Amino acid sequence: MYIEEPARRVRVCGNYDVVVAGGGIAGIAAAIAAARGGASVCLLEKESALGGLATLGVVTVWLPLCDGRGHQVIGGLGEELLRLSVADLREDRTGSRWSRVPDCWLPGGDKEERQHKRYIASFNPTAYLLALERLLAETGVALLYDTRVCSVRREDSRVTHLVVENKGGRAAIGCSVVVDATGDADVCHLAREATESLDTNVLAGWFYALQGGDLHLQMLTHAFSPVAGREGAEQPFFRGDDGDQVTRQIMGSRELIRQRLDRLREQRPHEDVQPVLVPTIACLRMTRRLVGATTLQGSHVHAWADDAIGLSGDWRKPGPVYAIPWGTLCGVHNRNLLAAGRCISADASVWDVTRVIPPCAVTGEAAGTGAAMAARTTSGDLRQLPVSALQHRLEAQGVLLDRALVEAP
Repeated sequence: MYIEEPARRVRVCGNYDVVVAGGGIAGIAAAIAAARGGASVCLLEKESALGGLATLGVVTVWLPLCDGRGHQVIGGLGEELLRLSVADLREDRTGSRWSRVPDCWLPGGDKEERQHKRYIASFNPTAYLLALERLLAETGVALLYDTRVCSVRREDSRVTHLVVENKGGRAAIGCSVVVDATGDADVCHLAREATESLDTNVLAGWFYALQGGDLHLQMLTHAFSPVAGREGAEQPFFRGDDGDQVTRQIMGSRELIRQRLDRLREQRPHEDVQPVLVPTIACLRMTRRLVGATTLQGSHVHAWADDAIGLSGDWRKPGPVYAIPWGTLCGVHNRNLLAAGRCISADASVWDVTRVIPPCAVTGEAAGTGAAMAARTTSGDLRQLPVSALQHRLEAQGVLLDRALVEAP
C-alpha cells in the first residue's frame, strides 16, 4: 500500500562549498580539513553530539596509528584527533581503560620499544565529544544538529542540494561538493550510486558501570566475522539500512547490557553496581558502503596505489599496511560526491580494517581536503582534480604517503 505525498516547494536555507553528512570521526576530519583548506563548510549530524561510535557508541579506543612493527603509518588529522582524545587525561585509569599515548610514541620516545607497543590511546567519551565540538567551532564549520538528510537533488551528474529535515522543517542546502560520512552510505544511496549492504551485524554495546566506587568499561559484544560474514559469528544478525532491524539491534544490545548488570550484581552483592553510560546509537560495524570504480581489497595489502591518499595498518595484528586509493572515495555517477569513513569502497575482506577510527580519520581528511580543492579550482568536479596536487597538499598537512611504509614486508 502506498500514499501520494503532495508536491511542495522547499526553501534553500544555505549554500556552501562543502557539505558533510555525518558527524562521526570521518565527518569531523572531513569538515575540519575542508575548512582549513579555505572552504565554507556545513556539517550535518542527526544526533545531538559529535563523535559517532567513538563517543555516543562508547567505543573508546583509538586503535593504532602504526603497523605494529615500530613504524607510524598515520599522521595528519588522524594523529591530531587521537592526541585530542586524551589531551586532558592526567593519568591512566585501569578500570575505565582510559590510557594516554604510550611514552615511546611521544617525541624523542624509544624507537626500540615502539616495535613492541602500538601507537594507541583510550579516552573518556564525554570529555572527547566536548573537545570535538569546541575544535569544530574554532575551525569555523557551520554545524546543524538533529538534522537528517532525506533526499538529494541532482543535475548533470552532480548533487546540487541535500534536502534535510529538522525542527525547522524541510529545507535544502546547496553544495559544490558533498562528503558522505554517514557510515551507512546514505547520501551515496540517495544519489543513485551503486552500494553494497550487509545483513551480518551482531549485538554489541560497550558501556560503563560504577563498581565499588570505580568506573569500569564493559566491552560487550557478540562474536563477529572479520570478513563480514556469518561463519564464526553469533546470531541474531541485522541489517544497518532497515529501520526495524536497527531498532531490534539496539534493543537486543541493551538487553545484553541488562543481563551483564544482573551478573555483576550477583557477583558483587555488597557493591552498588550502577550503569553510568550506555550507547545512545546503534553499534553497527559494517552496514552499507559505496561501490566505487576502485575497491580496496584484502589482497592489496603491501601494494602501493599511485592515487594513494593515506595509509592504514591493521588494528587486529602487526605487519599489514594498506595504501588507500583516492578512487575508493569518489562517486561513479556523481562528479562531486565523496565517501569517507566506513562507507568507502572497500570489500568484505578488508572492510573490518577500514571501518575503524584511524582510517576513518584518514579518509575523512582526504575527502575534506580534496573537496575544498575541487570547490576552489574545478567548480566541484572531482574528476578534474589532479591527484598529485591533492597528495602534495595532504603531505604538507602531515599525512604519511611513504611508499616504503606500504611495500616493506
